[in-house]
Amino acid sequence: MIAWRRQPPPPGYVREWLAGDVELVATRGVRDSAREALRAGSLYEYGAHAPDARAMFGRATVYAVALPEGGPTVVVRHSRHGGLLADLTGDRFVGPTRAPRELRTALRLERLGVPTPELLAYATYPAGGPLRRADVATREIAGGRDLGALLAGTTPGEDRAPAWAAVAQLLGAMSEGGVRHPDLNAANVLLAPDDNGAPEAWLLDVDRVWFDRPGDSRVMDANLRRLLRSVRKLRDLRGTLIEDTELDMFVDRTRNAIA
Repeated sequence: MIAWRRQPPPPGYVREWLAGDVELVATRGVRDSAREALRAGSLYEYGAHAPDARAMFGRATVYAVALPEGGPTVVVRHSRHGGLLADLTGDRFVGPTRAPRELRTALRLERLGVPTPELLAYATYPAGGPLRRADVATREIAGGRDLGALLAGTTPGEDRAPAWAAVAQLLGAMSEGGVRHPDLNAANVLLAPDDNGAPEAWLLDVDRVWFDRPGDSRVMDANLRRLLRSVRKLRDLRGTLIEDTELDMFVDRTRNAIA
């Protein structure tokens, strides 16, 4: 048997091999509802066809949908390659795919105090020889919208200050933990109200996150550069009103978060 098939899932998760060589890894609490969702053919197909599903459009369509049998509402994403070879490699990965690493990364981020949605389940499917496809289901963060949507829907001023403060806190926590996100952009930062109604920032799409030396200033610099490049692109390409003074204040607040 291939070595990765023998590796146990993290504590709190279970693995099942279903008909058709479909692999399901899920928390014990959602195992049954995820298994039921797979009757649609895949987790992504379940999301695409469920009557109550909400499609969310970005680089690829994802679905917010309640899992069957009273399961929680999740966001289901189909894993795809990015970059120059995306058209060639598409959605096929050498087993075990990126999903197990994404789960380990999400759990490590939780231990470091970096908010990211809980990964509740993933499924992988045979795609010929050693290749497989994968879907990932994360818990939906209620009331969330990404940083790009927030900036497009507001104007510079005090109404944005709490959101920028939350993003600065997120980048500070990432820097303290040595967390590098190679695709940190405005769509990968989710803002949602916390228990007191204040905005809290969450890190999304963590499958390619890697870990550097905790507290290294180069981690902060790299993450800031990527996020600022994305925000300025929103301004230049979409006409989103974002003033340089606003970004300068955000940079200062972020650096002070770990000073």
